Amino acid sequence: MPQSIKDRIKKMMVERLFLNIDPREIAEDKSLIDHYGVDSLNLLELVVGIEEEFGVAIDDNEFRVKNFETVNALADFVKSKMG
Repeated sequence: MPQSIKDRIKKMMVERLFLNIDPREIAEDKSLIDHYGVDSLNLLELVVGIEEEFGVAIDDNEFRVKNFETVNALADFVKSKMG
């Protein structure tokens, strides 16, 4: 069974940000910044991870906090990039 976009994002977050948490425990509606301590360097790492994982290019003007606020927001953003 293929992994959902949200599951792939969570797994990539744990791997790239070295989070000491099971990807399944990451809440999809919690703030990545407030709840998981994601900072500006982590956000850049997430951009690279998303580009590699999903084969999309993220332009500088798309690098907005609202696109990276929660797993749900990230998943919606990735879906929009994938067409």
